This record gives sequence, structure tokens and C-alpha cells, in this order.
Amino acid sequence: MRRKIVVCGFWIAIALAIGTVGLSRFVGLPSQAQPSQTLLISAAASLQNALAKVDPFFMQRYPNVKLKYNFGSSGALQQQIEQGAPVDVFISAGKKQVDALEQKGLILKGTRRNLLTNRLVLIVPKSSTLGITTFRQLSQPSVKKIAVGEPRSVPVGQYTAEFFKNLGILNALKPKFVLGNNVRNVFAAVESGNVDAGVVYATDANISSQVRQVATAPSRLHSPIVYPLTVLKASQNSQVAQAYVQFLASAQARAIFQRYGFGVAP
Repeated sequence: MRRKIVVCGFWIAIALAIGTVGLSRFVGLPSQAQPSQTLLISAAASLQNALAKVDPFFMQRYPNVKLKYNFGSSGALQQQIEQGAPVDVFISAGKKQVDALEQKGLILKGTRRNLLTNRLVLIVPKSSTLGITTFRQLSQPSVKKIAVGEPRSVPVGQYTAEFFKNLGILNALKPKFVLGNNVRNVFAAVESGNVDAGVVYATDANISSQVRQVATAPSRLHSPIVYPLTVLKASQNSQVAQAYVQFLASAQARAIFQRYGFGVAP
């Protein structure tokens, strides 16, 4: 009888162990008993404030996971990944950068998804006396300097150049451009009053009381502003990274993004 009890107990323990491993794989995370893991996330600069609010909720669910961020221009982040940076998750402010990584076989298949959307807006220093209320007014002689993202590597700069071209004023404005390495650099130039106006995302326009949003670009005049994210193929923590990606798409996380002005990607 004693032998039967021991044998039964052994098989019950095995079954529970298998069930625990299976559950861990299902949710995409290691069990709580395992050592902590660190995720390195390269993310577009415009996401910095929103992600700071999302993180605590993720860490409540997964206390064994530590998050480290590298914020910057999506183009620069793309180049870092191509050069071997040990990134687990990439969140871009444009499709072009993720497309390039996918074409080079650097993303983990099945993990790419569109997360958020945004809008292009015109901002001026709070103290501005130029009376700017439209994008076309940027062509006026009174407007000397306009901060924009660097079009070759910064998504907000690419959207801006496309918009100005479709508006028919790109060539007239080019001599006035002050180029920023990312959208926050553009914003800072306007906030400091070093330029007369700047083009940023709607989500950036509300982070300081030192600027005023005066116009919104019609979405029909530029490509859709979409934030795709993906797990990188070289990630050493792909299981945890996939759980993080899934969490960012959850209703709880998206509600926070929407409070910061982001739209939810279809």
C-alpha cells in the first residue's frame, strides 16, 4: 500500500511539473521561480512618456522581468539593430524601418504587428507673436526657422516632407529647415524658442506648456502614421519579449496610449 502511495505521488509531481511548464509556455513567460530577465527595447522617441506609464502595470504582472529602453529616431535604432545591437523588441514610428529589418531576416516571424497611430501637427512657441495658424503661413517671410525631423532617418521628418510636398510648399520651406535627430529634438527647438515653428506628432504637442498647437495636417496628404513593433530574431529572451508585445496590445495598455493621444492601429 505504501509503495502504491509513493508511486502515485511521484506521477502526480511529474504531472504538476509538466503542467507548470506548459502553462509557462502558453503565457509566454518563465515561471516566477526562475531568475529575473532583462528586456532591451528600442523605441521611437515619441513613445517615451506613454511607455513610462505602461511599464508599472506590466511589471506588476511579471515582476521577474526588467525593462531597459533605448529611445531615439526609428532610423537610427534600425541601424543599431542591423549592426548587431542586442535588442529584444523594436517599436518604430514608421513601417519603413521594420520593413527593412524584415527584408534582411532580422525579425522573429509572427511577432510583427501594428500597435498605434498618430497625427502630424504644427506647433509654435507659447510666446510667438507671428500669428501662425496654418501650415501655408510658414512660407511667409516673417517665418525664418522651422524645426523638422531629418527626412532620411526620422519618420516624423519623412511624413513632414511628404506633407509639404503634397501641399506644394516643400521647396519654398527647405531653406528654413532646422533638422532634428528625432521628434523630441524638434519639439525642444520649438519649446526653447530657437525656431519660429516645428512639426511634431500630436502626442508630443501636449507634453509642455511652453508650446501651442496651431494646426493639424490632413491625413490624406501624407502616409498613415503607424507604429509597428516586433521581436528581433536575435533576441535571447524571445519568449518574454513576445509576452511584452502581447501586453502592449492589451486593452489596459492601449487605454494608457489613448490617454496620451495615440490612436489604436486597426
